[in-house]
Amino acid sequence: MDPYAVIMKPHVTEKSMNLIDQNNELAFVVMRKSTKKDVRRAFEELFAVKVERVNTQVTPRGQKIAYIKLAKEHSAEDIAVKLGVF
Repeated sequence: MDPYAVIMKPHVTEKSMNLIDQNNELAFVVMRKSTKKDVRRAFEELFAVKVERVNTQVTPRGQKIAYIKLAKEHSAEDIAVKLGVF
């Protein structure tokens, strides 16, 4: 799958901002049909970082949110700054 099709946009909420600071995690809205492996591959390809794990959640609105935890050697804050979240 095309990485740009899998990862749609950052999911910016108060909870996701706390996850960036506390757990080195980022939250993104992803394509509904994508799997955790698809999200992992796409994120690693787009941002050149190592992903530790991916958790997904489908909201009542029908959006699929992926919570992506980065490996210790990479900073979620750096990626958030590049994306303009901060």
